Amino acid sequence: MKLKNSSAELFIPDNKPVEEAIQRTTHMAISAHQDDIEIMAHHGALECFGRDDKWFFGVVVTNGAGSPRDDLYASYTDEEMQKVRKLEQKKAAFVGEYGAQALLDYSSSAVKDPNGRDVIEEIKELVTMAKPKIIYTHNLADKHDTHIGVVTKVIKALRELPESDRPEKLYGCEVWRNLDWVNDDEKVVFDVSAHPNIAAALVEVFDSQICGGKRYDLATVGRRLANATYAASHGTDNASSLIYGMDLTPLIKDVNLDIVEYVQGYISRFAQDVTNKLKKTL
Repeated sequence: MKLKNSSAELFIPDNKPVEEAIQRTTHMAISAHQDDIEIMAHHGALECFGRDDKWFFGVVVTNGAGSPRDDLYASYTDEEMQKVRKLEQKKAAFVGEYGAQALLDYSSSAVKDPNGRDVIEEIKELVTMAKPKIIYTHNLADKHDTHIGVVTKVIKALRELPESDRPEKLYGCEVWRNLDWVNDDEKVVFDVSAHPNIAAALVEVFDSQICGGKRYDLATVGRRLANATYAASHGTDNASSLIYGMDLTPLIKDVNLDIVEYVQGYISRFAQDVTNKLKKTL
């Protein structure tokens, strides 16, 4: 397995041969940045944790350049920060017992380029080798441009694969925009209540981001707790930690579905639900 960028890496925490490690994959996450996987795709990591029959494969597309830095990392150059972020992602892969971790090392501009083919081709190669049943990526309503660049390229890549190589499910999850606004009957709800210590450790290992002034550790746990508490207005909580997702599977089942219209449908149905509730009381 040879990655396109000379600076890209494949990390196998249990030192299995690369092809063997990737081919055992059942759950896969494709994210823009280091630490996105641990925020948005923890359900996949948790499903595979401690199992021999399920394996998680994390793929980080960009090099993490331009991240904020402070405290211990205040004087680090951009190149030094990229090395730190790669190391942190490997630490997370080890703690989470991932089957494999790919660091593709693309620039954000390459990911956001609508005409860029390299990222698409590389995703196709990795998915073809891994053949995961489930892929987690960013949601189509995320407010980070690089995240949107990744999810659209994931969809384009999967649409170009033979149907037999596409996953059974594709989910877009929460990072830079919550999905609590999605109508309840359309939310994909992931219960991630188990092993809260592992969940915390996976986010906390990204010290460069936390010291840089972004308390992703607290915010991530807080969001999941809020999702669980506010999931239903009547009755007691059935879970202590939830992640919400958007089901993107129809976009790879029907390659003619318009991506923009698909996400606008979620927004329109939410707006209609708000309108209907208001009209009932006016």
